[in-house]
Amino acid sequence: MPFTPFHMGPGILIKSILQGSFSLLIFGFTQIMMDLQPLFSIITGFGDLHGFSHTYIGATLIGIISGIFGRYIIYFIIKYRKIAINLSWKTVFVSAFIGSYSHIILDSIMHSDMNPYYPVSISNNLFNILSNQMLHDFCLASGAAGFVLYEIIRKHK
Repeated sequence: MPFTPFHMGPGILIKSILQGSFSLLIFGFTQIMMDLQPLFSIITGFGDLHGFSHTYIGATLIGIISGIFGRYIIYFIIKYRKIAINLSWKTVFVSAFIGSYSHIILDSIMHSDMNPYYPVSISNNLFNILSNQMLHDFCLASGAAGFVLYEIIRKHK
């Protein structure tokens, strides 16, 4: 995936379903955290493009880090925007782990250099189960469907 934007489509759909039990901000923060290692690799030419951060072990660690730091960063930002928000630790970690694990799944479908099960295995059984176009369409459609569903649910509360 070309970094975070496409990953946000499924996040919007999940937000529409889970509503207040899911933070799209934490999910998005986690997407950015997941792609820091590939960004570093692109800029410096050092390391694997989809290295340790794109394994399930790496995603677990990034989920924990994103949950802890993301909550505080978001509270710091919204303090100055005067937005009322209350994120429980459960919501934060559910959102961070959905973000990190969904990132692995989506990238595993698209990238041949993914080894999501490392160090147990270097296989990637999800690679090419969908074409890149179908994967992008899925991400865009899930975002659009999530937005519509969220608005329908919000209006009927």
